[in-house]
Amino acid sequence: MTEASTTIRVTRQTHQQLTELARQSGKSLQVVAAEAVERHRRAVFLDGLSADFAALRADPAAWADYQEELAAWDVTLGDGLPAWDESAVGTTRAATNRDAS
Repeated sequence: MTEASTTIRVTRQTHQQLTELARQSGKSLQVVAAEAVERHRRAVFLDGLSADFAALRADPAAWADYQEELAAWDVTLGDGLPAWDESAVGTTRAATNRDAS
């Protein structure tokens, strides 16, 4: 099933840039534009998240509350299993660590 589409107006420069990116990547203009929008959407989200954390850190009482909440959640990590050894993934050592409890 093909996704519905619409037309948008862009400057000639933007169209040329999209065309060049499409040529370089071997992707269609539509895919390049969709990827660009998705990257921008993620950047906007992360910028907002960063600003929110900066505001939180600027408020000593709020930051202390946040740290207290993190500490409270840290106890949920005590599941009784040994720490996972990332370097052992795919080896018998990984299974041994997991099965040791």
